[in-house]
Amino acid sequence: MSSLFESSQEPLFLGLADADIIYYPEFFDKTSANLMFAELQKDVLWQQDQIRVYGKVHPQPRLTALYGNEGLNYSYSNIKMQPHPWNLLLQKIKTAVENVSKNEFSTVLLNYYRNGKDSNGWHADNEKELGINPTIASVSFGAERVFQLKHNTDKEQKRSIVLQHGSLLLMKGTTQHFWKHQIPKTAKPIESRINLTFRLIK
Repeated sequence: MSSLFESSQEPLFLGLADADIIYYPEFFDKTSANLMFAELQKDVLWQQDQIRVYGKVHPQPRLTALYGNEGLNYSYSNIKMQPHPWNLLLQKIKTAVENVSKNEFSTVLLNYYRNGKDSNGWHADNEKELGINPTIASVSFGAERVFQLKHNTDKEQKRSIVLQHGSLLLMKGTTQHFWKHQIPKTAKPIESRINLTFRLIK
């Protein structure tokens, strides 16, 4: 693996109202990203939780895992997760993200989208454990997927971004209070994707 941070492009500032979002298309070089994707796919302790939708229980449409500092549990959508200890690769990725974002993170929630049928519905990362105006750092490996954003009250405010292999998306400030985001399903034949969302649990 070469340098853990080799961005060859200037960051893209999305310029959305009530939000502070920065996109680094090539946060990790392709060779490093390929190696990290393979290691995460193989070594992460993936699980599939059950979720309740309109009174019915279904398998969550993706695999997940939580890693972080001891004792910092994380809850979302009536799912309570206990963190596995940091492994060496996740610590290295965390350090690279912290150096660029100028934020410290205690926890990473990983999502494994096995194909285009796996998805993540509309939501905001605004759980009480994250405090006011949390910074969320989202790193993507594997197949490109569309990341959609919509404003909570201004229906004309929408944005879609294709998150590419090795990219970093930083969501800061009031973003989680005014915007929701999702990874929609796609009927296109598509390979797997792994996403890491770093956060600080208060």
